[in-house]
Amino acid sequence: MRSHNLIQQKTFDFAVRIVQVSKILTDKREYILARQLLKSGTSVGANVEESIGAQSKADFISKLSIAIRKQSRRCIG
Repeated sequence: MRSHNLIQQKTFDFAVRIVQVSKILTDKREYILARQLLKSGTSVGANVEESIGAQSKADFISKLSIAIRKQSRRCIG
């Protein structure tokens, strides 16, 4: 994946590593942990991708604000 957007590239690389770790956990029969890690670890990149497709600057800010709130809720609870 080639990209000029550093955040987009870093979140993609992070998601790839999360998938790899999730596979290792699944091999060790840690299914619940693997699934939760996969969901939360890849959602960061999904939220960045969605914000890149925003229709305006205000929409972009709104989408990233939602992503930040989702991530902070995951870290707390």
